[in-house]
Amino acid sequence: MLQCDFIFRLKGILEFACQLDNPNGVQSQSTISKSFQDLRSKVTSKNIVFTVCNSPVLIWPNTGFQSSVESLTEASACGDILQWIESDDGGSKKSSKKKDKKKSGPTVVNMKLLFEVTEPAGNTAPSLIRVSTQQHCVKMPLPLDCALSVTTDERLETVCTGLVEALNKQLADMEEVVLQYRKGSSFLVPQPFHFQLPEPAGLITVVYPAGVPDSQLQAVREDLHRKFELPCDRPYLRRANAFHFPDAAYKDGYLRNPHIHLNPPNIEDAKLYLVQGVYSYHHYMQDHVDDNGWGCAYRSLQTICSWFQQQGYVETAVPTHTQIQQALVDVGDKEPRFVGSRQWIGSIEVQAVLNQLLGVTSKIMFVSQGSELATKGRELANHFQTEGTPVMIGGGVLAHTILGVVWSENTGQIRFLILDPHYTGGEDLQTITDKGWCGWKGPEFWDQNAYYNLCLPQRPKTI
Repeated sequence: MLQCDFIFRLKGILEFACQLDNPNGVQSQSTISKSFQDLRSKVTSKNIVFTVCNSPVLIWPNTGFQSSVESLTEASACGDILQWIESDDGGSKKSSKKKDKKKSGPTVVNMKLLFEVTEPAGNTAPSLIRVSTQQHCVKMPLPLDCALSVTTDERLETVCTGLVEALNKQLADMEEVVLQYRKGSSFLVPQPFHFQLPEPAGLITVVYPAGVPDSQLQAVREDLHRKFELPCDRPYLRRANAFHFPDAAYKDGYLRNPHIHLNPPNIEDAKLYLVQGVYSYHHYMQDHVDDNGWGCAYRSLQTICSWFQQQGYVETAVPTHTQIQQALVDVGDKEPRFVGSRQWIGSIEVQAVLNQLLGVTSKIMFVSQGSELATKGRELANHFQTEGTPVMIGGGVLAHTILGVVWSENTGQIRFLILDPHYTGGEDLQTITDKGWCGWKGPEFWDQNAYYNLCLPQRPKTI
């Protein structure tokens, strides 16, 4: 995988405006294209300015590279810009150190798109034209959002040139979307989304029309899957798959993928098999629900549902305890009085709810005693390699989520990556990883004499 140290992200609004004599006429298409051409000319003009957020740095990319900071020149490495950016604690980004056990992704440099509005006044008088025909005036804000992945020694000039090229391409993509989806003088706003694809594609940007659901963009995604040579059995380019920038907080308050901050155990000759994609950590006492002592399987199920939602398979929200219970009543597994109770559920019920609410099928693995789990390395490794979904395991009175294994085919040695739903504290990553609520466990972690059922959800084959 290519090393990416920085993501330069440039955002701004450009106003699209055009006058249409006849919105349904042949001329209207060329009028719209002319307006987009004017905007492309604008971003390649000398008036364009990039301002680096939380810093005094202004850059004029189209004037042979000019900067408001003397020491930043076209020859500067892009990493030099960090010393001018204030971090949240008041220091520079370059000097701030992360406390996480592992670096959680590239550094994001946020920039805003501006234009100089003062120009030398011309000597010509304004000309007035009277138009007697009725015209439709269309105005629409275009939310430009470009991202460029680079290594730390890339020249700043090259980065800025790349961003101007990205602006041009994005305006061309927006023009295509506007023309394809407009109805007369009714336009859909084109919205850019970033996606992190397998190398060599890397970070790409796709423009989708606002208001058109993913279900109606299947043909567009099929073309893109062919273009980027992506597998055709799983989503990569639904809106839910959009790249989450490392510096952006999740608005719902749940932690995502706490396991990425852990170092895997060092077992000779062993390979690492992990959950693929993004999940939310659901555990006791969240959502103002006191389920301490009975809700662990519900929380494991919620983590699994969050995975299917964030991989773009479903658009439904993660179900509440009540919705989970109602689903089990609806499929005939429980009596109506089960709704609102504090009764436990197990792997079989998790399988039933996934099928009822998400349309997802699951395999069940039965283990007659916990000591046998040490021999299930091949099955679990195969599951994480092919399906890559979180696994719910229930045994005795406890439920957990398995997120991966380290397993040696030769020696049979195995460690399990466990996400523990019994945690009752706040969303504190340091506590969760340091205290082992998300951590690697040996075979002794399981009750050696209890029987266990594992629910292994299967990916639907779709894009």
